[in-house]
Amino acid sequence: MVDFDEFGPEKVLEVHDAKAGMHGFVVIDSTARGPAKGGIRMTSSVSIDEVAKLARTMTWKTALADLPFGGGKSGIIAPPKMTEQQKMEIMKSFAIALRPVCPSLYVAAPDMNTGEKEMAEFVIANGHMKSATGKPADMCVAPGEQCGIPHEFGSTGWGVFHSTMVAIESEGLDIKKTKVAIEGYGNVGTFAAKYLSEEGAKIIAVSDSKGVIYNENGLDVKKLDEVKKNTGSVTNYSPGKVLKGEKLFELDVDILIPAALPNVINKDNVNKIKAKIIVEAANIPTTPDIEERLYKKNILVVPDFVANAGGVIRNGKGKGNQKYKTCS
Repeated sequence: MVDFDEFGPEKVLEVHDAKAGMHGFVVIDSTARGPAKGGIRMTSSVSIDEVAKLARTMTWKTALADLPFGGGKSGIIAPPKMTEQQKMEIMKSFAIALRPVCPSLYVAAPDMNTGEKEMAEFVIANGHMKSATGKPADMCVAPGEQCGIPHEFGSTGWGVFHSTMVAIESEGLDIKKTKVAIEGYGNVGTFAAKYLSEEGAKIIAVSDSKGVIYNENGLDVKKLDEVKKNTGSVTNYSPGKVLKGEKLFELDVDILIPAALPNVINKDNVNKIKAKIIVEAANIPTTPDIEERLYKKNILVVPDFVANAGGVIRNGKGKGNQKYKTCS
């Protein structure tokens, strides 16, 4: 059940298209600072309640980053065994249904199981190039116009990396002596691993839906990327030990980065966590009461609306990662 308070949500929209097999919803939490900004989550279990919580996180995230956006989020219930063609048809139908609110009240973006291809489909069907960010680099706006980071260049992972570096400095740790475990090896986890490993951190474990690959001596991130790309799972990497997904949270590491699913740190594993720092790359990977318990264990938690804000922050002139001045 969606909770309403003095901040929002302002609107909860539910849309259907039986022919395309599309059932989705949008929660516009707040437009006090500008159009509601937030990604499109596409899973079989996504709910309005989940999307509402994510939309509120986006409200805090855009406010913290001082961006001219409010907070919003979308969800599309993904049918089982969906083909790529079906996925694009569903995204097209969703984009058409949101024409009345995009981009005047809501600006979409990638989220779980959506990326630059889906955003390209969305803006074309929606009929407005500013209806979504995270589009491919080749959909750049007019030359000379200030742009953001294309989704495929890992803006969220780039932000997670910087948040982690600040946390490491705050705790007085040496990046070259830190061990890192990352839950989720998608667009966020891959880039967080890349940037951290380039700075000298030892990535000893990563996971995907098939399980965990663990090597206490460290994983070769470039090789891991190739294995994931070519075989579909990090668990096919060698040398390493394959563990069950939940075991990642029990490993003896300095930094734990949940970068995929919500509520993965919970009452069942909170007391088994050995990390000194948790960087919440995923949205809502735990609950406030669990964060309180982590705090009492002297574990530094970088909250999601700080850690993954890189996905919504646009490059300004003379700021950010200037290598990627392409399209928002």
